[in-house]
Amino acid sequence: MYYPEPMGRLIAQLRKLPGIGPRTAQRLAFHILDIPDQEAKQLIEAIATARDEVSHCSICGNLATEDPCNLCSSPGRDRSLICVLQDPRAVVAMERTHEYKGLYHVLGGAISPMEGIGPDELRVKELIQRLQDGTVKEVVLATDLNAEGEVTATYLARLIKPLGIKTTRLAHGLPVGGDLEYADQVTLAKAFEGRREL
Repeated sequence: MYYPEPMGRLIAQLRKLPGIGPRTAQRLAFHILDIPDQEAKQLIEAIATARDEVSHCSICGNLATEDPCNLCSSPGRDRSLICVLQDPRAVVAMERTHEYKGLYHVLGGAISPMEGIGPDELRVKELIQRLQDGTVKEVVLATDLNAEGEVTATYLARLIKPLGIKTTRLAHGLPVGGDLEYADQVTLAKAFEGRREL
């Protein structure tokens, strides 16, 4: 160990954060030790406050400081439309577009047998329960465009379709400003499948 024991513990804790490797953890630890006491206290307080005050909405599963969250309780949202997402970060991305005006349902992950995550570990039952009263006319499956997200979307579609609710999937394909020559085969095939009339 090249560091004093408390510094080593700080680096070890920072390495547990997603996307933080040993060098980044070390850099962050040195930064934390070098910032003024007041800034360090504000960081500690911000972490503690977020942990104490932020929880999950009992309806949609999004992060919130009140229950139900401001999105679920907003009278201006289209209650006939629910967008299903894997985690709260996706809600932020959707809201930034200012295009979507419906409600959300955050699953809390995706089906991943390799990681031991099945439908019972996700908020699937809560979703099906929300669809029972006949208010929802369309469910948009906006899970990630990877193997786990596709499996999750397919599983949910099979559960939802018998309820007579329109089930759609976000279009996927080429990014705006992308060149065809740099697109992989799967992306190009999906873009071709999702073509629309002009």
